[in-house]
Amino acid sequence: MQPPPPPPPPAPVRVPRWLDAPEPGWTTAVDVIVVGTGIAGLTAALRLREQVDTVLLVTKTVLNEGSTSWAQGGIAAAMDPADSPEEHLHDTLVAGVGLCDVEAVTALVTEGPVRVRELVALGAEFDRGSDGEILLTREGGHHRDRIAHAGGDATGKEISRALIEALHRVQSDPGIQVIEHALVVDLLQDLSGRVCGVTVHVIGEGQVDGVGAAHARAVVLATGGLGQIYSSTTNPSVSTGDGMAIALRAGAVMADVEFVQFHPTVLWLGEEVGGQQPLISEAVRGEGAFLVDVQGVRFMQGAHELADLAPRDVVSRAIVARMESTGTNHVFLDARHLGRDFLEQRFPSIVASCREHGLDPASDLIPVAPAQHYASGGIRTDLDGRSSLEGLYACGEVSCTGVHGANRLASNSLLEGLVFAHRIADDITRRFAAGDLVATTPQPRDDDTTLVRAQHRGEIQQAMTEGSGVVRSAASMAATAADLAELAVSPEPEVGGPTSWETTNLLHLGQLLTLMASQREETRGGHVRSDFTERDDVHWLGHTHAVRCADGGLSTTFHPTEPQDLT
Repeated sequence: MQPPPPPPPPAPVRVPRWLDAPEPGWTTAVDVIVVGTGIAGLTAALRLREQVDTVLLVTKTVLNEGSTSWAQGGIAAAMDPADSPEEHLHDTLVAGVGLCDVEAVTALVTEGPVRVRELVALGAEFDRGSDGEILLTREGGHHRDRIAHAGGDATGKEISRALIEALHRVQSDPGIQVIEHALVVDLLQDLSGRVCGVTVHVIGEGQVDGVGAAHARAVVLATGGLGQIYSSTTNPSVSTGDGMAIALRAGAVMADVEFVQFHPTVLWLGEEVGGQQPLISEAVRGEGAFLVDVQGVRFMQGAHELADLAPRDVVSRAIVARMESTGTNHVFLDARHLGRDFLEQRFPSIVASCREHGLDPASDLIPVAPAQHYASGGIRTDLDGRSSLEGLYACGEVSCTGVHGANRLASNSLLEGLVFAHRIADDITRRFAAGDLVATTPQPRDDDTTLVRAQHRGEIQQAMTEGSGVVRSAASMAATAADLAELAVSPEPEVGGPTSWETTNLLHLGQLLTLMASQREETRGGHVRSDFTERDDVHWLGHTHAVRCADGGLSTTFHPTEPQDLT
C-alpha cells in the first residue's frame, strides 16, 4: 500500500505595504511616540518624559485596558536573599528550551529586582507578610519563591494603577501628551527606510479626530500580543497584533513567531464559547492545587520533575494528550483542599470569576483546557530594544528580545516590559544627546494597499485555531494557509475603519505565523507538531526570521544558535 502523498506546500504569501485608510487630515510632531499603555508603554513614556522634550503616548482604548491589567500571577524577580539572579537565569533558560538569548535573560534577571523596587517607590502596593516584607510565591518552571503579587491575584491591575497614577501626576507637563481611543494604522518611513512616525485613527472631537499623521524622531511599539488571532484566548479584545502587523508591513525583521504559548489552565466554558476566556493563574498550582483527568487521576506526577508546576508548554502538552486518551475536551484543577478562606483571600478575582460561572473552587473541581495566552516571538530587537528598522523600537509582548526563547517562563512578561522599557528610554536619550535620529520627512503612501472586511474575523480565527493552534501538522497548516490566502486575494469594497484594520492585521499575522510554523519541523516549547513530535537539536536549534521584501513577499531565514547547558 502506497503512503499518502505529502500535503501541498503553504500558499505563497504576499503582504501589501499599507492598510487601505483615508489620507491623514491632521499632523503633529514630537520627539518620541510610544504606542501602548501596558507596563512597557507606560514605563517607557514616564522614563522618556524625564529625558526628552516631547512624548506622545497613544492608546487604543483607554489607559487601563491593555493586557497588563489582566495579569494575575505576578512579576518574577530574585528578591529573596535565598534566591539569586543566576537561579532565575537558569529557570528561564530551561523553560525556553534552548532558544533564549543568554545576554537578554541576564539583563532581565540582574536588572529586574531594582526595577521592581522602583515600582514600589512609584506607588505599587504588593502583598506583604506580617514582617512587612513583600510576599513571594512560586509558579510553573520556578525552583524558588520569586513571584511578587498584589491584591492576591490582581498584580497587573495594581501595577497598571500605580503607573497610570504616576502619569496623571505629570499630565499637566506640556512635554507629554496622551491620546486615547487611537488605533495606529501604519508606520511612516523616510526615503532611507527609517521609521519617522505613524498614521493613527482617533475617535474623538475637534482637530485630533479621524486619521492623522504623527511625526517623530523615534517610535516605540508596546502594543501587546496577538491573542485574538485564535477563537479562544486569555487576551483582551484589543489584542489584535496591531504593532506586529504594522512592523511586518514596514519591513521589520520578525523572529520566532511560531512560538505561541497556550496557557494550560484556562476555565473551560464549553465548545461553543469563544473570545477572551477566564484564566486560572499558575499561582493556584503554586499554592498546591493539582490537575486530574475526568476519572480523577493525577497525570502530571512522573511527567516532569516539577509535576504540576512544570513549564507551561510541558503541562499544556500533557493536558492535550490526556484529553485525547480519555476522549474529553477538558481536564480538572483540584484546589478544594486549599480551603475556602485561603482561596478567597489569596485568589479573590479567580474565585469570583468561577462563581460567576456557577463553580466554587472550594467545593468543585474546576474544568480547564489550554487556550492561547502569550506570543513568545515578535519584532526582533536587540538589548536596547532596537528593531532592524532605524528609528523603531519595540518592547513587551510585541517584541522578541530573546528572553522567552521557545516558551515563556511564568511571570517573566511583566518583568521584561519593565526592564526593557527602561533600556529603550535610556538608549533613545543617549542617541538624541549624540545628535542621532534627527527629524526627517516621511515618504507619501503609494497604492499598495489592502483591506479585509471585519466580518471575516471569525473565519480567520477558526482557520488559525484548527490548523495553526495548540497542535499543528503540515496538512493542517497547508489548509489554514489556503483559507487565509483566499481571504487575502478577494478583497471586497469597504471603507476602512478600526474593525476592518484589526481584521487585516490578524490575517497578515496568521499568514506569517503559519508560514514560519510550517517550516519548523520539530516540537519545541510552544510549537507542537503532530507529525514531528520530538525536539530536534541537530537541525532546528536556532531562530527563524521573516521579513517582508520590496515586492510584498515574505522571506524566511534560519539562524542556528549554540547549545545551552540546561541541566
